[in-house]
Amino acid sequence: MNTNTARQDQKHTIYIVSGGAGTSAEQVVHTVLAQFPESMVQVITVSNVRFENQLEQVVAQAAALGGTIVHSLVDAKLRACLVEMAARWDVAAIDLMGPLLERLENVLGQPAQGQPGLYRKLNKAYFERVAAIEYTIAHDDGLRPENWPQAEILLLGVSRSGKTPLSLYLSVLGWKVANLPLVIGVGPPEELAQVDRRRVIGLSVEPGQLLAFRQQRQLRLGVYGPSEYTNPQKIYEELEYAKKIYRAIGITTIDVTDKPIESTADEIIRLVSSRIL
Repeated sequence: MNTNTARQDQKHTIYIVSGGAGTSAEQVVHTVLAQFPESMVQVITVSNVRFENQLEQVVAQAAALGGTIVHSLVDAKLRACLVEMAARWDVAAIDLMGPLLERLENVLGQPAQGQPGLYRKLNKAYFERVAAIEYTIAHDDGLRPENWPQAEILLLGVSRSGKTPLSLYLSVLGWKVANLPLVIGVGPPEELAQVDRRRVIGLSVEPGQLLAFRQQRQLRLGVYGPSEYTNPQKIYEELEYAKKIYRAIGITTIDVTDKPIESTADEIIRLVSSRIL
């Protein structure tokens, strides 16, 4: 058997050890792994490390599997402890923070604070916004209803009523948003019952505008001529079905007809904020 081939087929494990969330180290590791697209590497993040016994467990696992440890510990004592343990167990440990911290301490003439997660704390608003965007993308178009209770806003509406662009706009403002398309004959998932009704908003739109939106979408998709999707009677029935759902579950509706997305978003934010704050 060719040795190089055997190595490519082997699955390697990288343990990321961090006193915080480990996000920075994960970015570095995955950036490097992108240079090895055919490799089989498992990445395990061990975050919020505060005690030596946590380090012992990781080093033992890495030693057993012949893995690699990549650490971004800013606590000097824990970092030194990990380096010592890794050397004792003959485990490769790559320090992403230590050399730079030590260099800056010497150059700046002051000790590093050594507080895990300090960067995230100082940039809390940014990370919250990123988390909101990631949540919203992952919960578009009715996906993952089991996570809807985590949503700060849940939008309901028929196809092309503006749910997705509105959701994304709200997420950039820091709101975690999920949305659910309403389809005749398909009732809302049972998970909807677990969502705070004060956070659920139904979108309504005039039939004529919805027809225009759908016709534009068909043209972009290269579909010409009449279809069920742009049938005025079907559109009316869909909108009536949506109203029936809104009444049945008892939620507030907002008419998005001829409204810019910014105005609709402001209206939703004011409505939800007034209910939960």
